Amino acid sequence: MAKIRKVIITCAVTGGIHTPSMSPYLPSSPSEIAEAALEAAEAGAAIVHLHTRDPEDGRPTQDPKHFEPILSRLKGNTDAVVNLTTGGNPFMTVEERLRPAREFKPELASLNMGSMNFGLYGMLNRYTDFKHDWERPALENSRDVVFKNTFADIEHILGMGAENGTRFEFECYDISHLYNLAHFTSRGLTQGPLFVQSVFGLLGGIGDHPEDLMHMRRTADRLLGTDYEWSILGAGRSQMSLATMGAMQGSHVRVGLEDSLWIEPKELATSNAQQVAKIRAALEALSFEIATPDDARKMLGLKGAGAVGF
Repeated sequence: MAKIRKVIITCAVTGGIHTPSMSPYLPSSPSEIAEAALEAAEAGAAIVHLHTRDPEDGRPTQDPKHFEPILSRLKGNTDAVVNLTTGGNPFMTVEERLRPAREFKPELASLNMGSMNFGLYGMLNRYTDFKHDWERPALENSRDVVFKNTFADIEHILGMGAENGTRFEFECYDISHLYNLAHFTSRGLTQGPLFVQSVFGLLGGIGDHPEDLMHMRRTADRLLGTDYEWSILGAGRSQMSLATMGAMQGSHVRVGLEDSLWIEPKELATSNAQQVAKIRAALEALSFEIATPDDARKMLGLKGAGAVGF
């Protein structure tokens, strides 16, 4: 009998892509984000990926003081792997983006594998009323911003991870990012098993066509061999379809309100847990087993929850 494959579900609870005005269900305060992460873990997410927001105005922030109450709540109430962003948003400096991962020494942190145009201004065609005065300019300004992740930046972040024992979710928005990852691996600055998060459907990166997904997989196999774990992040409407297609080709999956606000066409998701439950049902219907947090730790070579700094 063939061995049943275990699939890791990552849930990206909140982030810099969507603004508070876009959905009443997007968590903003530390207590809301912590509760959303716990619900996602209970629904089956082995990994919870965290950004934070300033509770006063919902603006993305990397100030550790906003992470601390979230991490304290999670520490005693879930065994899910906590993955902290080093991405933040394109308007932050690298040192700003690094602050939470440097201070809290998580098991896992995200790392964008190259500079890119990061166009969010298309959302202005779908949203017209905003709660906060920073939201519209932030989207409009994405016409003329490069999300900076130079070779020096990436090497700097990898060095922080080596010091802290933090491993990375390597976010690859395009084929060139896989080549960048292979470059750092060839220099001995990354070690397997690599956790490769292929990101599809964001303007400035690779598209969300099934051929794009297959091209990413073929290229990763050619460049990285077998010592990596592959995961799929489809932005917006492609979230569930690409995740399911990826799983059938051997990937893990990522869902969450950071990446898509929707549960069905024209229907907002009411929670992160709702998205986790939906992809879990699809995976189980395909006879995959849902990986536990300890399964994820073993597959990704993580240091364990007892070795973090929170």
